[in-house]
Amino acid sequence: MNKSIFYVGGSKGGVGKSLVSFALADYLLGSGGSVLLLDTDTDNPDVYKAHKGLQLPDLICGLNSLDDADGWSEMLTTVEGNPAHAVVVNSAARSKGGILNHGDLLKDALSELQRGMVTFWVINRHRDSIELLHSFQEVFSDSIIHVCRNLYFGESDRFELYNNSKVRERVERAGMSLDFPALASRVVDNLYSRRMSVLQAARELPFGERVELARWRSRCAEMFARALGGKS
Repeated sequence: MNKSIFYVGGSKGGVGKSLVSFALADYLLGSGGSVLLLDTDTDNPDVYKAHKGLQLPDLICGLNSLDDADGWSEMLTTVEGNPAHAVVVNSAARSKGGILNHGDLLKDALSELQRGMVTFWVINRHRDSIELLHSFQEVFSDSIIHVCRNLYFGESDRFELYNNSKVRERVERAGMSLDFPALASRVVDNLYSRRMSVLQAARELPFGERVELARWRSRCAEMFARALGGKS
């Protein structure tokens, strides 16, 4: 089990960060490991609410604001206290300021925690997605960053601003440009409105929606396996 800290970022709302966190937590749990799932979107903690009731022995869920230094310190203490768990951090839309002001706390702690950091940065087709990624790269210059083109916004060749950018060149020196598969709107609506994890939805949704979820789940697993070298 990979004991990395997996940071799911994007620094703005509506790009699909929470859905990537849903998929990543599902992938890691399905790979047989333990997961510490921290939702830092304390205003709209959809990821936390969908997973907190699962009562799985290998899943710990928490809420943790990263708006100030106290919040970052609290997160580090939680991570340090769960050394056997891979960590998934779902970031908030307002995260840019917290990263610029306090991100060094996490970066400086990685060595003592004996963990690596892997970022899945979710983008749409707008320029600010690239600009926000550039700001993140300046803070976490030594960590692996994978960019997830959210195909809800169109096929990968329509992400021209990112595809032709210097930011992409920098990403692909150590990370990858990935395609995060689109999921049917009805299934997404159920995940959010009914506060359902992927695992729960795979058991409880109507048959047709379960078929669509299984297709999406398989494609997500392929994406994460590619990024993580086939390991969870």
